[in-house]
Amino acid sequence: MCGIVGYLGRRNAREILFSCLKRLEYRGYDSCGIAIVGEELRIFKDKKQIAELEREVPEIKGSIGIGHTRWATHGKPSRENAHPHLDCGNKTAVVHNGIITNFQKLREDLRERGHLFRSETDTEVVSHLIEEKFRGDLLEAVEKAVNELEGSYALAVVREGCREIIAARKESPLIIGIGDGEYFVSSDVPGILDYADRVIYLEDGDIARIGEEGVRIFNCGREVEREIHKVPWTSEQAEKGGFEHFMIKEIFEQPSVLRLMLGAYVSFIGPSLKFELRPRDFSRILLLGCGTSFYACLVGRYYFERIARIPVSAELAS
Repeated sequence: MCGIVGYLGRRNAREILFSCLKRLEYRGYDSCGIAIVGEELRIFKDKKQIAELEREVPEIKGSIGIGHTRWATHGKPSRENAHPHLDCGNKTAVVHNGIITNFQKLREDLRERGHLFRSETDTEVVSHLIEEKFRGDLLEAVEKAVNELEGSYALAVVREGCREIIAARKESPLIIGIGDGEYFVSSDVPGILDYADRVIYLEDGDIARIGEEGVRIFNCGREVEREIHKVPWTSEQAEKGGFEHFMIKEIFEQPSVLRLMLGAYVSFIGPSLKFELRPRDFSRILLLGCGTSFYACLVGRYYFERIARIPVSAELAS
């Protein structure tokens, strides 16, 4: 899964963003990037490892920024498809986890209105929508933009000239970390635990304005209160989500991962999706997996053939 980080405070954002991104490397990625708001908005991204990109980014001043590690979904791994994504005027930068299922229609409409796209991603439509909606208030522009999105998203948005980060969530995890006069955004707790152990877990529909004066959260246009949680784990323990082993963590994550995967496709099929598997409808079963998942497929093959009496083959997904 992709990783999101963000920082707003007194310190240099560059070092903190790269540090936080490295804490999310365990999730895997094919490209990475950061955006920093100083005197102007600057982005640096590429199909590279975080450490490689870090060596290439100059020591720039700016205490607000967002970062991202990407696993390719829409569009191949490339510099153009890496996050953050910009609007036409290079004023707004967006990082995104999730899948925008109506991005093709939005992209066509935006092109007809004169917007130019640089990538193949679904994410880029978000930056252009925000550009269209912006009338001086970034929160208001993001609110209007997400109202046009279908699918799932965790978003972090910055804009040149705005001393704030806007974060929004729907069906993709996103948290806000609270430090001493500084604030963090992350898709997962390990990303920020080196800097903050108090977090707010955003809920579906939440849009947060994170500024130097603090955090304000809105849902359906109304301001809401969200509890601040104290994280009892170290950063190493947090990578395992409090579980003793990564394998146990991944087992318990499977229901939410399946929901996210199905959510990307159900909207193309219709409002509901019903599975009814009858032995007479198929003659074989193919199980795919990598690593420990492949061993689970081998066990599954044994039980399917023993109980269901259906021929099964298990193959490495690669």
